[in-house]
Amino acid sequence: MSVRHLFLTAALLAAPAFASTPVNVNTADATTLAQSLDGVGLAKAQAIVAWREANGPFTSADQLTEVKGIGASLVDRNRDAILFDAPRAAPKPRAAKPAKARKAAPPDDEG
Repeated sequence: MSVRHLFLTAALLAAPAFASTPVNVNTADATTLAQSLDGVGLAKAQAIVAWREANGPFTSADQLTEVKGIGASLVDRNRDAILFDAPRAAPKPRAAKPAKARKAAPPDDEG
C-alpha cells in the first residue's frame, strides 16, 4: 500500500470525528456547543451564548451569522446539526367546564 493510500484511508477514518453532533443552540452551554459544532471552538461558542442572552433565542440557523466570528460557510457546514427551536411557553391550563345539568326525574306516582 502506498503512502497516498494510507493517507486517504486515514482521512476517511478520521472524517466522522469531525462531524457535527445535533445541538440546540438555544439551550446548550458554550462547552456543549464547542464540542458539538464543527469549526466552533470555545470562544465562538461563548459568543453564541452571549448573543443569545442579549438578543433572545435563535429562530433560524442563518441567524447565527449575526454572531461575531460565525460566517455563512460555518453555518452551512453545521446546518444539519443546528437545532434552534425556541423554548415554548408552557400551555395554559384549561378551565374546567361546568357539568351539564341533568333533567330531573319525573315524580313517582306511587307516593
